Amino acid sequence: MNNVVGFIGLGNMGLPIATNLVESGYRLRVYNRTLQKAQVLVDSGAELGESPADVVEPGGIVISMLANDQALEDVVLGENGILEKLGNGGIHISMSTISPTTAENLAERHEQKGTHYLAAPVFGRPDAAAARKLWICLSGNGVAKERALPLLNVLGQKVFDFGEQVSAANVVKVSGNFLIISAIEAMAEAFTLAEKNGIDRNQVAELFGQTLFACPIYQNYGRMIAQEQYEPAGFKLALGLKDVELALQTAKESQMPMPVASLIRDRLISSIAKGRGDIDWTGLALGVSEDAGLKGNP
Repeated sequence: MNNVVGFIGLGNMGLPIATNLVESGYRLRVYNRTLQKAQVLVDSGAELGESPADVVEPGGIVISMLANDQALEDVVLGENGILEKLGNGGIHISMSTISPTTAENLAERHEQKGTHYLAAPVFGRPDAAAARKLWICLSGNGVAKERALPLLNVLGQKVFDFGEQVSAANVVKVSGNFLIISAIEAMAEAFTLAEKNGIDRNQVAELFGQTLFACPIYQNYGRMIAQEQYEPAGFKLALGLKDVELALQTAKESQMPMPVASLIRDRLISSIAKGRGDIDWTGLALGVSEDAGLKGNP
């Protein structure tokens, strides 16, 4: 573990991931647009870069965890970006939830420079990241994946390999987030229907979370929706809209209708118009309650 690993993006997900790498013995060089967010890692022995390029060790590995396509493209291709410095044989592991098309475009740009781009988006909230319980989807060059796996294996429960087509992991990630937000909408409607008929929504959530839908999404998100606890945000509602729009964009490019995604997009747009973009994405349930004539939280 003598080689330096670069890490870019220290938000709600990036910080616990980077912390786990430091605690696993990796030498880390980090960059974040708001530099003070890196201080806790610097105190733990990480080096601080003042630009994305500063974290790059030529021929080494750089991991990024960023909010959207534009932020990732800026870090890779912008002024003081990582691509020019990464060098022959270098590897960029992108853990961001982005468009499959953007992933393919960035992979091509990396290939032109003799570097490798791997897609490694994750399923799991910040607490799962901190506990090393992420589920990691991986796609891209086989040789690069072999080199990246030791890092990824210390970050999650399991790495699922979806082959060498670099966009594959992003398609899976976008599909998975669509399933999650669809479950959130379905639970919100079911629990609100129960409430409108005088039934405790918490009891309904408990029943379904223990029986028909005994899985983390229905148990954890179900509890939040039943209790109407939408803050603090583990995953902001505005980011949920971004991901649903990624699903719809991918569906359009694939000539495939997604009517449920279109409905949920409108629900999320309505929530953001009401000033709820920074609450948890389970907060879309407030719109369901309001449509049913029940008072929602601000």
